[in-house]
This record gives sequence, C-alpha cells and structure tokens, in this order.
Amino acid sequence: MTDSARGLLLVTSGIVLLSFDGLLVRLVQADGWSIVFWRGLLMFIALGAFSLSAPSRASLRAKPLPSAVSAVLLALISIFFVLAVIHTTVANVVVILSTAPLFAALFTRFLLHEAVALRTWLAIGVATLGIVLVFAGSFSASDLLGNGYALLSSAALGANLTLLRRHSSLARMPLIALGGLVAAVIALPKAQPFGLDQASYLALGIMGLLQMPVATLLINSATRYLPSAEVALFYLLESVLGTLWVWYFLSEVPARATLYGGALVIATLVVHAGFTLRARPALPA
Repeated sequence: MTDSARGLLLVTSGIVLLSFDGLLVRLVQADGWSIVFWRGLLMFIALGAFSLSAPSRASLRAKPLPSAVSAVLLALISIFFVLAVIHTTVANVVVILSTAPLFAALFTRFLLHEAVALRTWLAIGVATLGIVLVFAGSFSASDLLGNGYALLSSAALGANLTLLRRHSSLARMPLIALGGLVAAVIALPKAQPFGLDQASYLALGIMGLLQMPVATLLINSATRYLPSAEVALFYLLESVLGTLWVWYFLSEVPARATLYGGALVIATLVVHAGFTLRARPALPA
C-alpha cells in the first residue's frame, strides 16, 4: 500500500467516525461546558495509559514545545466545537469546519513554506461552492455566535494538522490524551458535570471513551502520510455526514441546498482522492 493510500484510508475512517460528534453532543442534556469537561476527561482516561508508556514520554520530552502547543490546540478544537453546536445548528457547525483546509493550506504555505498542490487548491475552491450552497439553506443572523465558535475550531484544527505535519515523529495518542485533559481543566470552573440523566452519560461515554479518541487518532495519524491541507480537505465530508446523521436520527431536516452542496462536496473528494493516489508512486514495502 502506498503512503497516499494509507493516509486516505486513515483520514476517511477517522472522518466517518468523527461525523457522529454533532449527533452525540445533541443527545446530551447538559450545558456546553459540562459536555466539554466529560468529553475531555473521558478521552484522557481512555488514552491515559498510552501516555504513560516509555516511548510516549520520550516523544513528549524530545519536543516539549510542539507537544504542548498541539495539546492546547486539540483542547481548543473540542471546546469551540461543543460551544458551536450548543449555539447553532449542526449543519452550520460542520459546514464551517470545512474551512479547515483553507487554514491548513495557509499555515502550510506561509509558516512551513511547504508547497500546496494545485489539485488541493482547486479541490478547496470547488468544494467551497458546495459549502456556500449549504450556507444558503441554513445560515441565519441569530447563529453568529455559534458560527464564530465553529470558525475558531476550524482555525485551531488547521493549525494542529499543520503542526503535526511539521513534527511527524510526535506520538499521537499522548497528545490526544493531554488535549482532553487540558479541555477538562479549562471547562471545570464553568461546568456542572453531575446530576445528568443516564442517556446523557451514555452518550458522553461513547463520545469520550470511543468515538473521539479513535477518530482523532486516525485523523492525526494520517498527517504522517498526507500534507495537512489534504487531510483537512476531508473535513468537508464531515459537513455532509454530520448533517445527515442529525437529519436521520433527530429529524433535523437540512435544506435542499444542503443536499445539493453535499453532493458537490462528495464528488470533489472522490476526484481529489483519485488524483492524489495517481500522483504518488508506490514505495517499497
């Protein structure tokens, strides 16, 4: 398997799993800070054992500053995402998160001085048209606060993918665990984590112990094999799937424009993935 194929498999699997995030947040009957606290704490518990292993500690000690920055960025991604879902529709949030490729491409180009493939710029441009269609059917002035949180989450996401691309030797699991811990610590003063119903704790458990750690690990690992801008491009797929899950399970019906835009996004991803696979030769096993 080529590096490109391996990276595409990792990022696609991670994004499909991550796309249930908005639905799970919706199922929790709690304030945003309580959700952030439990998500972060459970992620730390789920992955904490990996953080204590000798290779993980060595990885963190070898590059303490990039490790700390990545953990903070992961915490900000989680915090801003949850607050965005609380304040606006899931469709709006996942659509805005699709701007992550723009941030990743900018960070890659101007901070790392790494060339961004023309196919990636073209794919971003075409997919953005699909995102505009989704916005046309779901955007309203009352959602500005949530949209702002979503944009901040997208910027942090693009920055973290670029950082991991630059420091590809960093162990991903301890970073994700530390990011969860940082998010929990930040949220704790404002959280009211106790007294939730059983269904809410179940959704939080699925989110924090399984869905978020595994999805984040898969996506972050993909940066070993693909440029950060290309990895971030796949968050466009989440904008479609995340909207569809809420529509199917909670009857939050998306506008017709969302369906048209989603079709354009998926088509763009398929074409881009095909060109990516063809552009990179296979490496010896």
